[in-house]
Amino acid sequence: DQVEAGFTVRNASELDLNVEVTARLHPEAVPLPSRQFSLPAGQSRLWSWKIDVPEGVDLLRYEVRAASDTGEVDALQIDQRVVSAVPVRTVQATLAQMAPAVSLPIQQPRGALAGRGGLQLDFSPTLLVGLDSVREYMDQYPYTCLEQVVSKAVALNDQPRWNRIVAALPAFLDDDGLAKYFPSCRWGSDSLTAYLLSISHQRGWTIPAPILEQMSNGLEGFVAGRVVRYSRLATTDLALRKLAALEALSRQREIEPRQLQSIALQPNLWPTSGVIDWLLVLHRSPQLPQREARLQEAEQILRARLNLQGTTMGFSTENRDRLWWLMVSPDLNAVRLVLALLETGRGSADLPRLITGALGRRRRGHWDVTTANSWGVLAAEAFAARFEQESVSGVSEVRLAAQPARSFDWNQETLGGSLEFPWPSDEADLEVRHLGSGAPWLALRSRVALPLTEELFSGYRIRRTVIPVERATQEGWTQGDVARVRLELEAQADMTWVVVQDPIPAGANILGSGLGRDSSQLSAGERTEGPRPIFEERSFEAFRAYYEFVPKGTWTVQYTVRLNNAGRFKLPPTRVEALYHPEAFGEAPNPDWTVAP
Repeated sequence: DQVEAGFTVRNASELDLNVEVTARLHPEAVPLPSRQFSLPAGQSRLWSWKIDVPEGVDLLRYEVRAASDTGEVDALQIDQRVVSAVPVRTVQATLAQMAPAVSLPIQQPRGALAGRGGLQLDFSPTLLVGLDSVREYMDQYPYTCLEQVVSKAVALNDQPRWNRIVAALPAFLDDDGLAKYFPSCRWGSDSLTAYLLSISHQRGWTIPAPILEQMSNGLEGFVAGRVVRYSRLATTDLALRKLAALEALSRQREIEPRQLQSIALQPNLWPTSGVIDWLLVLHRSPQLPQREARLQEAEQILRARLNLQGTTMGFSTENRDRLWWLMVSPDLNAVRLVLALLETGRGSADLPRLITGALGRRRRGHWDVTTANSWGVLAAEAFAARFEQESVSGVSEVRLAAQPARSFDWNQETLGGSLEFPWPSDEADLEVRHLGSGAPWLALRSRVALPLTEELFSGYRIRRTVIPVERATQEGWTQGDVARVRLELEAQADMTWVVVQDPIPAGANILGSGLGRDSSQLSAGERTEGPRPIFEERSFEAFRAYYEFVPKGTWTVQYTVRLNNAGRFKLPPTRVEALYHPEAFGEAPNPDWTVAP
């Protein structure tokens, strides 16, 4: 789309100046029209232009330089983030091993915007190529509680991001040493703390010793009953939460028999996540009584629940394995089972089928929840490091409809690479054949820009109303006007950790932060009915409200926004979703928001 950018040049000297302004736009390094003008002392002048935003660019960088005849020079650099109203996303992905050929029917989804997206074929000598769509999803993931930023860092293997998280971690711990989802939460969570200790250890990242000791002491106190945290739901999940805490603690030291005294050891009655935790605790703690017999029992229970058919993987207990309030899902169990068997050495012969089945559980290229995506990346990496040793050579040929055939040369690209094709005009067959040694992997991703044309309701309903607070005219919106957005929401079931996201026009700012140019009077009329958010995020692109618990029924949230820029703004949809139960969501399209100068 086209945007208007501008800069004000102010003459702060006591002399009249002849000014020449030059600018350049990155990343494409496009020179923008320069301008020369006379600028009297103490006066200012606006210099602006319209630019076309390059396709696929998420950051615009402006470099501006102003020089006068008298030798004064000023220069500045401005970064502007670009968020697409209809982003190109992976809507379907599949992973196949070329032994020696793959053939699939291809057709562009109906309603997709023409000229955007296409087919991306990723070639790799290992199955790690299947993780590209997972990393893409996690890189674009917008929400920012502690679990989500940690999962994002792990999935992307982003050590600098992890270092920043660790630096801020003391602000997220409560008095008992348990981690909180947001610093504003009153109490920490045993489930979140166990997850942080386990996932960081699996990735090989460290937590400073004082903080690690504080968190470990909090989990030990929880297992012993000295630290009490109640579940958000009226359910008997205490044994499962203690097992997760023990699994995290067992990564640092062996579990002692006394630490099991408060848990009724009935693994056949536990959901699958509890059995996996129990298997790992037993494996790491040789001194536990009847250890070998209990290991065999846990392995037998997991095998009895496992359902492997072809390249699909499931569990007979999936209906009761979806513990969303504990951040647990069947996808999470699938990838954690692969890691557990890799660590214990049990069932090694089945691991290729298990990892293929776990990867096959992904929808739109990723697993269901953020915790499953971070564990899934680690499981695939661990499997590839142990099992994939055979070298790949030769050429892989690709044919799609009437487009010219293309090839991927493994002798030139030994680590793999990608080929991209535009969408064919009609349904066509994609054929990929490997001519050479080895059995390389092919990850096929269909990427489209698919606009939302009607409301989607799957557990949540949305009604959005924009109310004038200060408006220059009654006919429409003008630059400088203030509006209040009211979201009326309806939940069909009780749910923990729900987020509401509503976009705002580019350049607008959400009032109520207390920062400069804010107004407590303009935002004083906001009314919230129902549950209160545990945290509100006012970004440059959207308003987000995070709820620790939302009961069944209706609730409302309001925020106030000042419209600073003129233009016609295309807004992404408003979305409500349960973070750890992604099947429960609501999404509603938004009309363009026009603001006059």
